[in-house]
Amino acid sequence: VNNPIPSNLKSEAKKAAKILREFTEITSRNGPDKIIPPHVIAKAKGLAVLSVIKAGFLVTARGGSGIVLARLPNGTWSAPSAIGIAGLGGGFEIGIEVSDLVIILNHERAVEAFAKGGNLTLGGNLTVAIGPLGRNLEGDVSLRSSAAVYTYCKSRGLFAGVSLEGTCLIERKETNRKFYGQDIRASSILFGDVPFPPQADDLYETLASFTEVYENEEQRGKAVREQRVNDPPARPSSRPEPHKPSVRPTPPGNSWNSPVEVTALYSFEGQQPGDLSFKAGDKITVTTKTNSQFDWWEGTIGGQTGIFPANYVAISND
Repeated sequence: VNNPIPSNLKSEAKKAAKILREFTEITSRNGPDKIIPPHVIAKAKGLAVLSVIKAGFLVTARGGSGIVLARLPNGTWSAPSAIGIAGLGGGFEIGIEVSDLVIILNHERAVEAFAKGGNLTLGGNLTVAIGPLGRNLEGDVSLRSSAAVYTYCKSRGLFAGVSLEGTCLIERKETNRKFYGQDIRASSILFGDVPFPPQADDLYETLASFTEVYENEEQRGKAVREQRVNDPPARPSSRPEPHKPSVRPTPPGNSWNSPVEVTALYSFEGQQPGDLSFKAGDKITVTTKTNSQFDWWEGTIGGQTGIFPANYVAISND
């Protein structure tokens, strides 16, 4: 659990990078359909990352801290601006809960609302929706959604619903002043008047990885579409053709020229046609890989071929 107590901007940026990785990496706890899709972040106009504590006894109170960034016209990310969160609600919840929160700003008007400074109340002029989860959802969900803001919340390591109606996001002016060494408004930070700080390199590297994954997926999708157009109709056969995954990774760079064996660290149950299922301890022959284990590779096991999350396996040292 990340610390919701407000801290300096360097620490907030480091915390934000950690939270983003936790929300987007495939693990034994978060399967491929329990992550923020890379395209959601790659296409975002801005995003906010916070840790929030909620305490309740008849009335619930919410508070926390984090940062907000905006996408600049040249496609890069702005410097981070420190924000806080506060809110009250009714109900009979009793207890204390700490959660991590990622807010995706899908439209320019959402970024402008954050840039105005002062207090911003979600659920007013901005439509808020729970964001989509899982890979390959772009055509199914996000293109049909008109929500200005997506929200993602994790509590105890699992995605959970969250209501932000009436919650205020507060510009932390003093934190920004101490970090940037001058009185500066959120609008100046988010619109690119200051360069992104080297103290937040970890955050920018994490953000860049989503764009890279998204662009690789776009290239793979384009190749598959072109192949479908150019391929002749399949001829009838007395025996079934081997199943081909709907999307096969096309590595952009270094790939093995010969198959290599890896060992499954976790069990994986295929989620879609073309996925390769296996149990922990199984040996898999990898036939296609990318340069990152935060990706999908192709392999074979027991005569079956398919794609699988690469960080479910370890490369054998044989």
